[in-house]
Amino acid sequence: MESRVSIAALQSMKREGRKIVGVVAWDAQIASIADRAGVDLISVGDSVGVNLWGRAPEEPVTVEEMLVCCKAVRRGVRRPLVSCDVPAGSDALRAAKRLADEGGAEMVKVLGEPDLVRAIVKAGVAVFAEFHGDGVPAEELVERAKRLQDAGASLLDFRHSGPVAGPAVARAVSIPVIGGLGGGPWLDGRVRLAHTAIGYAAKWLDAGTETYGNAAKLSLDALRALIDDVRSGRQIKGS
Repeated sequence: MESRVSIAALQSMKREGRKIVGVVAWDAQIASIADRAGVDLISVGDSVGVNLWGRAPEEPVTVEEMLVCCKAVRRGVRRPLVSCDVPAGSDALRAAKRLADEGGAEMVKVLGEPDLVRAIVKAGVAVFAEFHGDGVPAEELVERAKRLQDAGASLLDFRHSGPVAGPAVARAVSIPVIGGLGGGPWLDGRVRLAHTAIGYAAKWLDAGTETYGNAAKLSLDALRALIDDVRSGRQIKGS
């Protein structure tokens, strides 16, 4: 079995110019498939509320709910490093400790405030710090990234980086800079929702947007075949 991906291994990948691949996942089965595919990082995102449970964006996800998801992902992986989001509105320091101690997360992701990053790191939990580049000058974003690194962040999630600020930030710090929404090949790696990559959502039945697969269509066809077998009086498969 391959050894587990560590924070040090991700930092070595940056130094060696090898791109880091991460996916967002919330359950053991998708996490296990992503592990077998060879991803380096699995991020247990608080986007689970909207993207899996169908909640409104303003409806919060709790620490208890994130613990359920984090534990599920941990059960499904052997190699990738597991990060878990600290949900907005929680007691971030206490939540970070619980997600690490109870959930098995090897790092936690928080919106990047250096004082918070420093406090969580001091408590013994590694931090994946998120910050956004929308409408912010590149020079300011570089300084923000440096402050987060100095506060002890192990990894940065630079959202909406753009082709100017993105490479400038990635060059300015020694820790890996990867991107979810609005990232690009100029960063040290990318993170994508696993469900988006495989087309596993009802919206992919009708969407014209390109993705890497269409699990929604495959699932629809399989369930229609099941319905047809049952209604026709045939034995169902897998029994």
